Amino acid sequence: MAESSERGALTEAVFYILLSLYSPMHGYGIMQNVRKLSKERVNLGAGTLYGAINTLLLKKWIEFIEGDKQSRKKEYKITDLGKAIISCEIVRLEELIANGKIIVGGDI
Repeated sequence: MAESSERGALTEAVFYILLSLYSPMHGYGIMQNVRKLSKERVNLGAGTLYGAINTLLLKKWIEFIEGDKQSRKKEYKITDLGKAIISCEIVRLEELIANGKIIVGGDI
């Protein structure tokens, strides 16, 4: 994935996954929530989702929540570092929009 903890742009999928995990959620719940947040525009496949989850776990942007050992569902939640990443991304996106409006005008 193209994200870096230094200051890189997040992919849309990663952005929505991180937003979803402000409430603890399992994989299928994340897939449903991303679809809902994006008004059905972003549909994550299982491979994409679990690849992203593994990367986000390695970066410590999300963490696994210990739960029922007999349950097959693993729940995840965003970490403080993940929340800081989301905050930086929102600032970056707001700057993009502001600059776009300056150049294009407010006629959008």
